[in-house]
Amino acid sequence: MTAQPRIERTTSTCPHDCPSVCALEVEVIDGATIGRVRGNPRHSYTAGVVCAKVARYAERIHHPDRLTQPLIRTGRKGSGAFAAIGWDEALDRVAEEFRKAEAAHGPQAVWPYYYAGTMGLVMRDGINRLRHAKGYSGQFSTICTTLAWSGYIAGTGRLAGVDPREIAESDCVVIWGTNPVHTQVNLMTHVQAARKNRGARIVVVDIYDNPTMKQADLALLLRPGTDGALACAVMHVLFRDGFADRDYMARYTDCPEELEAHLQSRDPAWAAAITGLSVEEIERFAHLVGSTKNTFFRLGYGFARSRNGAANMHAALCIPAVTGAWQHRGGGAFHSNSGVFGLNKRLIEGLDAVDPETRMLDQSQIGRVLTGDAEALRHGPPVTAMLIQNTNPVSVAPEQELVKRGFAREDLFVCVHEQFMTETARMADLVLPATMFLEHDDLYTGGGQQHIQLGLKRIDPPPLCRSNHEVIVALAERLGAAHPGFAMSPRELIDATLKASRRGSLAEMEGEGFLDVQPPYERAHFLDGFAYPDRRFRFRPDWTNVPVAKDGPRGPAMPPLPDHWEAPLMAATVEHPFRLATSPARNFLNSSFTETPTSLAKERHPTVMIHPEDAAPLGIGEGAWVRLSNERGAVTLRATLFSGLRRGVLIAESIWPNDAYPDGRGINTLTGADAPAPFGGAAFHDNRVAIAALPQ
Repeated sequence: MTAQPRIERTTSTCPHDCPSVCALEVEVIDGATIGRVRGNPRHSYTAGVVCAKVARYAERIHHPDRLTQPLIRTGRKGSGAFAAIGWDEALDRVAEEFRKAEAAHGPQAVWPYYYAGTMGLVMRDGINRLRHAKGYSGQFSTICTTLAWSGYIAGTGRLAGVDPREIAESDCVVIWGTNPVHTQVNLMTHVQAARKNRGARIVVVDIYDNPTMKQADLALLLRPGTDGALACAVMHVLFRDGFADRDYMARYTDCPEELEAHLQSRDPAWAAAITGLSVEEIERFAHLVGSTKNTFFRLGYGFARSRNGAANMHAALCIPAVTGAWQHRGGGAFHSNSGVFGLNKRLIEGLDAVDPETRMLDQSQIGRVLTGDAEALRHGPPVTAMLIQNTNPVSVAPEQELVKRGFAREDLFVCVHEQFMTETARMADLVLPATMFLEHDDLYTGGGQQHIQLGLKRIDPPPLCRSNHEVIVALAERLGAAHPGFAMSPRELIDATLKASRRGSLAEMEGEGFLDVQPPYERAHFLDGFAYPDRRFRFRPDWTNVPVAKDGPRGPAMPPLPDHWEAPLMAATVEHPFRLATSPARNFLNSSFTETPTSLAKERHPTVMIHPEDAAPLGIGEGAWVRLSNERGAVTLRATLFSGLRRGVLIAESIWPNDAYPDGRGINTLTGADAPAPFGGAAFHDNRVAIAALPQ
């Protein structure tokens, strides 16, 4: 008889850049490979649900194209010509190149660059320990959250909100600026519980008729970047029709009378002309949230993708402050709980070694940095050496033509530590093979929920793959970088971090695998006051002093009160009359999962959605090849006719690798890296373009 495989079901945490940060149950087969991945039913937010991408993670971790050997470039940059090299030789070479860069231009010529390919605190953030210990250039992380977090904190004073599990106790749920069917499926679990158990009404506000909008009782299809106009008109109706909670505002907000006067001219007819909605839709929305006191506003990262996103986030967040929804169970607002975990990451990140005089380089402006833009370099030395972990900027960064040109520099040394031969890895001088999340120990926090979670090693990696931590420690030794964190294992770092944060210990957490740190009800609902000295919500924020991580103010002055703000570069022009948004695809996660066969089969090929009434006069038919262009470059892809968006709007669900396009230019060829107010960010959904049919 054939022996049956031994299958053990164990726990872990999804490492990917998603607010849900799912608690997992993983099948480990014969101690060596994995099978099915499921959501952990004992975790109150994950509730046994996981996205299809992660459910089939065996496709990724056991992929035949996975990197399993250190490689050194043998051909021109980007040619893909590499030869095998030993680990010691490779690490010696990295250390040598870093020393050469430092000798020529000082330590700030070295730029460690990373982001959220893993959300594990040890493996993601440990690169900062090397940065700080050596005095290398800093990274101002702007590519994802900056605009949304700034807008939210402008009102509340801290990045926290109502327990997301309270959605199930709401009678109205407003999903605004996020498509959770694509990006955080667990949110929909709690939304559907509210509908099933309470008859809750679901409102979805978005810029195209995506799968989340199809779940809505009221679907509000906006023109991109007009959320502030909708919010103002809703608040106008709330004041006009007696739904504003004046007692709540008098106790908890800064200037309700000034806000009411300001909104007098911002009625539904005004907003309808801006947003594309009808007056009736706006009135219906306002009356629904005004008459349903326990309305839950789930505000998403779509706000982080437009140049006026911070202003729009703040305007939407003002609505529950006008209705007083924060007072009611299942009411109020939530964007991220990233401000509640209270973890002391001194050992992980080397925060005690930070030199505040070290320059911060804007992550989104990597193309400008690497092509020598003086302002992007903060008028300092050139970047001539890089270590890249957990990100793929040649695909995901804006101004892609500049990024490619920068990486092609012969005087730039790049080491990429990766799991697959990404387009960034192809441009490297050295490529090092990395472990995946089930092959190392790490600690996670869930921005979309309220748990600190463990993800411990469950299987061995391929023999020559090493974790981010191992690489950082090995380089620190070669470079003479000193810090206690370099002498610690991941488990020791996790344990010390939990203890320093007064969050227990590794041993205490190891049994269940997660720790619920949701603040008390009164604090989560800001019933003890908002997080400003006077304890009041800000209708009129001081935009230059919002208490959020920043590297100085950016961009033009913002409106003092909620409004529709046409930030610079948003308006269409005769040459570029269309607005392009690069929204998330269901089967990819940024540039991850673009290598797995099931995800590729489901997505098929890059497309751009165009309204049939826009397509017809341009001679564009279903499946036709089209050219999108603006001042940054041009992209070739197929059109799909889609009536579920406003005219003048294009949607390209992404991120496909560049080589999926006929000319090798991906969608981020068209996106910009200018720094929006108040503190920068990346406006991936805010691009002026032209579209033209190509000969078929």
